[in-house]
Amino acid sequence: MSYAIVVARFYSELADRLVAGAQRVFGGDADVFDVPGAFEVPAAALYLAESGRFRGIACLGAVIRGETDHYDYVCAEAARGIQDVQLRTGVPCGFGILTVDDYEQALARTGDGKRDSGAHAAEAVLALLEIRERLGRPA
Repeated sequence: MSYAIVVARFYSELADRLVAGAQRVFGGDADVFDVPGAFEVPAAALYLAESGRFRGIACLGAVIRGETDHYDYVCAEAARGIQDVQLRTGVPCGFGILTVDDYEQALARTGDGKRDSGAHAAEAVLALLEIRERLGRPA
């Protein structure tokens, strides 16, 4: 079994940078699945988790605040949906969806180092898998 990355491609440059960070952590051993936006990430994560082919899933994307309430709904539902997938299926899902005020904030969180949200989502998957394995539950 390998890892999966589901990524919202609405902001393609940010998506590429997030995927690169997650792939570094996964050692390049992750299949990438694209969806249009963050709202679609939980459904894709559920399909991947239920397939039984993946040990864990990094969920990536960006939602940038606009002038309407759309931002609030998308952010809340993406977070809730991703959490629901991992609790229902037992497959760890790392939350790497940026929820920011502007593009510059998003760009700053897709770089190397302590602000690499793609890498952090993959690291969260590995941390949860380690806990499962320590408890004797195979991934």
